[in-house]
Amino acid sequence: MSVLAIDAGNSKTDVALIGADGTVLGTARGGGFRPPAVGVEVAMHMLATTVEEAYLASRSTEPLRVEHVSACLANADLPVEERELAAALQTRGWGVSVRVHNDTFAILRAGLPSGARPSGVAVVCGAGINCVGMTPDGRTARFPAIGKISGDWGGGGGLAEEALFFAARAEDGRGEPTALAAALPAHFGLTSMYELIEALHLEKIPLARRHELSPVLFEVAAAGDAVARSLVDRQAEEIVALATVALGRLGLLEVAAPVLLGGSVLAARHPQLDDRVRELLAARAPKAEPLVVTTSPVLGAALLGLDHLSAPAEAYARLRRQYA
Repeated sequence: MSVLAIDAGNSKTDVALIGADGTVLGTARGGGFRPPAVGVEVAMHMLATTVEEAYLASRSTEPLRVEHVSACLANADLPVEERELAAALQTRGWGVSVRVHNDTFAILRAGLPSGARPSGVAVVCGAGINCVGMTPDGRTARFPAIGKISGDWGGGGGLAEEALFFAARAEDGRGEPTALAAALPAHFGLTSMYELIEALHLEKIPLARRHELSPVLFEVAAAGDAVARSLVDRQAEEIVALATVALGRLGLLEVAAPVLLGGSVLAARHPQLDDRVRELLAARAPKAEPLVVTTSPVLGAALLGLDHLSAPAEAYARLRRQYA
């Protein structure tokens, strides 16, 4: 085994063991990776369970030991966090070398052509929002992506909160009318925003279920609601702002460069959001090449591992075929 590839997000973790020729030898899926919530040691213990399942799936009779561990991890938002998590992985003894990236790099690498060294920008809009960029010479562009304190807006969670805000104000008269005021509580079988606010506040509806309201927002926007449409347009603005700033930092605004769009919100290809992102990119970064990435991000982690080992071209091609 040459690479242990890990893509660990807030809600799920995918692990793959990759052979030297690019063959996927074993895979497993586990729960989310959330060191800020449970602590690094507990998060690593939970990750170890998923790694062990992938190892068992490989049916190997040798001890688990690979040449390189390539881990793309949620909550590795700052370089200091990447170093801390890399050190924790190193103590597990799974590989000769270890490299930790923020999980957005998995989307970036997964969306690039087979055998290509990373060059371009990726924006992930899922539960949250983040952006990274990379060039073949190793330069990167990234953002802290910690939330509002680092200037971030949107993602599924952020959109749900905004939808609740405008719906509550519409119902009590402080804001303009919007169909969100009826649609959001209806999603949970309730008849008013007051009922929904009470249910969320008293945790009769778990706060984690707020993420279910993002698709409702897009449905209401598609039906023509002005408030909902304004939120979708703002999300497009945020996505394009991240992409163009990253392209500029890397000197890629004047060359053809991929802008890879990933995460559940972007992968859903909501027409208003998708069209507006492409329209704004065409105006602000005309040479950018937007592409929605729906491939499993663990492929990106595996490709980064092959990059580290300078694998032959046929290994990249074989690996990609297995995730096609």
